[in-house]
Amino acid sequence: MNAASPAAPATPVDAKAFRSFAEFYPFYLTEHSDRTCRRLHFAGSSLSLLCLATAVVTRNPWWLLAGLLCGYGFAWVGHFAFEQNRPASFKRPLYSFMGDWVMYKDIWTGKVKI
Repeated sequence: MNAASPAAPATPVDAKAFRSFAEFYPFYLTEHSDRTCRRLHFAGSSLSLLCLATAVVTRNPWWLLAGLLCGYGFAWVGHFAFEQNRPASFKRPLYSFMGDWVMYKDIWTGKVKI
């Protein structure tokens, strides 16, 4: 396809069709193409880790709930407000959870830009 050709319409991808996480992760990254969405994911994941550490130190399980709210709250704001898509966690919760942490690592290592 040359630069003058119109872009082909995007074919919807069924998140349930992936047979492995290795197949799913590239799709996961396409669902996080907006920089603000990735930044919100990173902030939510960082706050979730802080809440987890606080739960361990204080032995207060309410911090686990706070961690879930931080992680999913920030991510969902990123998807609905900036990415303009539905989080993949609605269709593939385990792969999406894994994708969150792989992307978090990839941001730290510079493989994914924020």
